[in-house]
Amino acid sequence: MSVTLFVLNGPPYGSERAYNALRPASTLAAREGQCGRLFLLGDAVACAKGGQKVPEGYYNVQIMLGKVLRKGAVGVCGTCMDARGLRDDELIESARRSTLAQLTDWTMEADKTLVF
Repeated sequence: MSVTLFVLNGPPYGSERAYNALRPASTLAAREGQCGRLFLLGDAVACAKGGQKVPEGYYNVQIMLGKVLRKGAVGVCGTCMDARGLRDDELIESARRSTLAQLTDWTMEADKTLVF
């Protein structure tokens, strides 16, 4: 199985950085023999916050993350979560508080790494 790591730094809304990272990540998750991992840093940790409500017709990062989680994993920087007051119980199901050591491991295991 081929592993692609996506590292996301930008906020879920306000720019299209998260949207542009999650589009190929979710497409990759639907392909046979492919595994996507997503690591959220900085303001991107808010992408994994549960209960997002967006205007009708607007993309929903929470739903897009769910597609990645079907065959992949989402790590959320714990230090970044703490800095933004985001608790573990506020994360969407299957997204996990993580560490830079985990990011290092995932980077070393990945066949490809994309940074947004």
